[in-house]
Amino acid sequence: MTTLDEAYRECEQITWSQARNFAYGIRLLPTAKRRGLAAIYAYARRIDDIGDGTLAPDEKIGQLERERAALDALSTSDPDPVRRALADVQQTFPQVKLEAFGELIDGCVADVTGASYQTFADLHQYCRCVAGSIGRLSLGIFGYRGDEDPRIADALGVALQLTNILRDIREDRANGRVYLPAEDLEKFEVDVNRPQPGPFGKLMEFEIERARDWYATGLRLLPRLDRRSAACTGAMAGIYRRLLERIAADPHAVLNQRVSLPPAQKIMVAFTALTRPGSIR
Repeated sequence: MTTLDEAYRECEQITWSQARNFAYGIRLLPTAKRRGLAAIYAYARRIDDIGDGTLAPDEKIGQLERERAALDALSTSDPDPVRRALADVQQTFPQVKLEAFGELIDGCVADVTGASYQTFADLHQYCRCVAGSIGRLSLGIFGYRGDEDPRIADALGVALQLTNILRDIREDRANGRVYLPAEDLEKFEVDVNRPQPGPFGKLMEFEIERARDWYATGLRLLPRLDRRSAACTGAMAGIYRRLLERIAADPHAVLNQRVSLPPAQKIMVAFTALTRPGSIR
């Protein structure tokens, strides 16, 4: 069986290789928090991979429910290295509420069953499940004061997930998924399978402005965190915020390619978050 240190190293390797945008921020944390957050992201990646995998829907749901049950039986003697590290996180960071993973699993089940979103309220609930949950788990690693902070972390998660949704319109469409609220598509007269430039551009402007509003709320979290935790959060949020502005500069590009930031820009955002965290907007 792997040692605890080896379990954490495996979690970090998973995070560095599969959650690259987040890794820029996580690397800015001191050792204990860095390892703890890597364990959270490694387990979140496992859940996401089940939902996005190639198994039949009923098999996916079965696996997701087994992972849900496993969260109630975590042990530092678990032979699974990610669960073993997560059990240690539970002991080391008592503010981490692992039940939030249940919400992430609920969001993945919604993906598997092909849930659709009629209103933004529907989509907001989904974003809270798949991204706000990770924000709240991360906040348990950072440490927080006051009852309002988890709600602000939730808002930042929603902002990041909205950015993902706008970036991945083409990929999601190919997989038969539509996350944009049906009421918005109807309002701007957009058919996602045959989007027309004018209406689609107006729809994107509307959704981008909505995401900006969620960033404005979520970034209020930074002054409430210690310097290194604020740097981590600022780097992750800053990378996605800059990605959103890249999409805003050419909204139609998401229909033809996966819009991304070059590594040099991500490094610059992380450096800025570490040296001038208040400048992240």
